[in-house]
Amino acid sequence: MNTPRTPGRPVGEPQQRERLLDAALAAFSQSGIAASSLRHIATRAGVTPALVNYYFGNKDKLLQAVIEERLFPTLLQLAQALSKAGDEPAALVRAFVLGMRELVATHPWLPPLWVREVLCEGGLLRPLLVDRVAPLIPRPLAERFAAAQRRGALNPDLDPRLLGVSLIGLTLFPYAAAPIWRGLFPAPELDDEALVRHTLVLLERGLEMPHAP
Repeated sequence: MNTPRTPGRPVGEPQQRERLLDAALAAFSQSGIAASSLRHIATRAGVTPALVNYYFGNKDKLLQAVIEERLFPTLLQLAQALSKAGDEPAALVRAFVLGMRELVATHPWLPPLWVREVLCEGGLLRPLLVDRVAPLIPRPLAERFAAAQRRGALNPDLDPRLLGVSLIGLTLFPYAAAPIWRGLFPAPELDDEALVRHTLVLLERGLEMPHAP
C-alpha cells in the first residue's frame, strides 16, 4: 500500500534536492557563485525557482549546503589519503599528486571552482580555505614536511610551508588550465597520466627529494 504524499511536498525527494545541489555546483564552477541566480540554477536542474526555495530557502543556504555536502567532503578525501601516506616526503608528494588526480577525475568541477572562488580576488570561497581547508590539508602537510626536514629527509633549502603551495600549483591549476595547454600542444599522449608522471618527476627530482631505497 502506497503512503499518501503530504500536501505541498514535492515528488521525488531527496533526488530532486541532490539534483539541485549538482546543478548549483555546476553553475558555480562555470559562471561563478555571484553570477549564478536561483532561477538559473533551477533552470539547469529542470525545476521551478519555487522548488529551490522549498529545499534551501535562499541562495546563501544553498551555497552552505553545497559547501557542506559537496565541496568539503571532496577535500576531506584528499586529507584522508594524506593521513595514510606515512611521513616520508616522497610518499606525501605522491599521495597528494595521485589524490588530486582522483578528485579531479571524479569531481571535474573542482579546478574551475577553485580558480574562480578561491584564487581570484573577491572569491566567495576564500574564507573557507582560511578557516577550514588550511587546518585540514596545508598546515598539517607543512608540519610533516618540516619534521622530515629536521630529521634530514628533505632538502634543507626548501620552505616546508611553500612546498604545499607548490603542490597545489603543480596539480590543481594545470587541470584548470588544461583547455589552454592542450590547445597549445595538441598531442594525444599529453593525457592525465602524462601530467601526473611529469609532476612527480619534477617534484621528486627537481626538488631533490630523496627516493625510498
